[in-house]
Amino acid sequence: MSTPSRIIGDLRLRLGSKPALAILVLLHSAVACLSLIKIAAFQSYIHFSDERLWLAVTVAAAFSVVSLLFVAARFSFGYFAGFYFYTMILGFLWIDVFSEYSYPRLLAGFSAAASLVLLLLPMLFIRAPFRQLVVLSRAGFEHLLTLILVISIGTIAVASIYNFRLITIENIYDYRDALAFPGTVRYLTGWVSSTLLPFAFACYWLLGYRWRTALVLILLVLLYPITLTKFAFFTPVWIIALAVISRFFEARTSALLTLFLPMLAGVILISITIPSLDHTEIYSIADAARIRMFDIINIRMIATASSALDIYNHFFAHHPQTWFCQVSVLKPLMSCPYQEPLAVVMQNTYGFGNLNASLFATEGVASVGLYLAPLTALGSGLMLALGNRASAGLSPRFVLMSAGVLPHVLLNVPLSVAMLTHGTIILFLLWYVMPRGLLGDQNADRD
Repeated sequence: MSTPSRIIGDLRLRLGSKPALAILVLLHSAVACLSLIKIAAFQSYIHFSDERLWLAVTVAAAFSVVSLLFVAARFSFGYFAGFYFYTMILGFLWIDVFSEYSYPRLLAGFSAAASLVLLLLPMLFIRAPFRQLVVLSRAGFEHLLTLILVISIGTIAVASIYNFRLITIENIYDYRDALAFPGTVRYLTGWVSSTLLPFAFACYWLLGYRWRTALVLILLVLLYPITLTKFAFFTPVWIIALAVISRFFEARTSALLTLFLPMLAGVILISITIPSLDHTEIYSIADAARIRMFDIINIRMIATASSALDIYNHFFAHHPQTWFCQVSVLKPLMSCPYQEPLAVVMQNTYGFGNLNASLFATEGVASVGLYLAPLTALGSGLMLALGNRASAGLSPRFVLMSAGVLPHVLLNVPLSVAMLTHGTIILFLLWYVMPRGLLGDQNADRD
C-alpha cells in the first residue's frame, strides 16, 4: 500500500516532468492573454477591439515559444524571478497592440522581447556555485537567525514610532503619501520585509521551529500598519501559500503555479454570473467582492507591471533618456533632466499614482532607450544570476520559499532599488554563508 509521502512524491515527479511543464507554461500564456482581455474592460487606455485581436494572438503565440526555456532549465532563483519577468513582457506585448499611447510600438515590442531573452539566458543557465570562503556552523547560523529576529523586532519598534495605523486596505492611499521615515529606518524596513523575515520564515519552517515561525509571521503582519502597502498586507499569506504549494509540487512547478493559479482564479471569478441573483443585495455584495479580487490579483499583482512598461515607453518616446541619473548615488554627479524620482514624474504626468516600474522600464527604456535596452537587460541578468551561484547546493524548496516575495519586488521597482533598498544582495550573501546539508540540501539538484 502506498504511503501518503510516496503518493506525494509520485505526484511531484509526474507534474514536474517536461511534458507536464510544457503544458503548464503554454496554458499559463493562454490564461494570461484571456486575463488581459478581461482587464481591458477595467483599464480605459487599453482599447480592445476584435479587429486587432488576431494580431495580439499572433504576437502572444509567437512569443510564448520563449516560455519553453522554463521547460529546459532547472530550478534556480533566476528561474523563479525569470518566469515573472516572462509574464510581464507577455502582458506588455499584448497591451502594446491595443494601447492608446503613441510610440514606436513595433520597435518597443522587439526591444522588450529581445531584452527578456537576453535577461533569461544568464538567469536560467548560469548556475556554477561560488567557492564558499565563509561557511557558518549550524550553531553560528542559528545565532544569525536570532540576530535577524532581533533586527526585525527593533526595526518594527522604531518604525512604529513614525507611523502605525490600523486601517483597511482600501484607505491606505489617504495616508501613505504622508509617511516619512529616516533613511536608515526606510532601508531597514525594506530589508526586513522583503528579505530578512521571509528568509527566517523559510529556515524556521523547514527546521520545524514552529514557535519561531509563528513569531516571524506576527512580525510580518505588524509591518502592514507601519508601511501601509498591499505588499506588506499579503506577504504573510503569500509565504504560507509558497510553503504549502512547494510541499506537494517540485520547485519548478511550484514557481509556475504561484502565478498561474491566482491568475486563473481571478479570470474565473470575473467570469462568474448567477442570473437568479441579479439585482439582489447578495448579488451586489458578491459582484463587488469578485471585482475587488480581480483587481488585486490580475490587475495590480500582474498586469500593472506590464502597463507601467507601456507608459514608460510613451513618456520616453517624447522626453530625454536619463542615462542612469535617476540612481540616487549618481544623481549628484550628473546633469539630470529630472529632479524628482521617475515614479513621481510619471504620477505628475499621467495621474496614475506613484508609478514605479521594473528594470525593463527604468534601467532599460528610461535610461538608455529602446535600442540599448537589451544590453542593460543582459547586464541585469548577469547580476541576478549571482543569486543562482550563491544559492547553489541549497534545496530548491528553500530557495523558492526564502526568495518568495522578491519576484514581485523585481516586477515593480528598478533593479538598483531591488538590490539595495529591498535587500536582494543581502539575501544572496545569506545564501552564500549558509551551511549546506542543514535543510536536506543533499538533494538540492534534483529539480
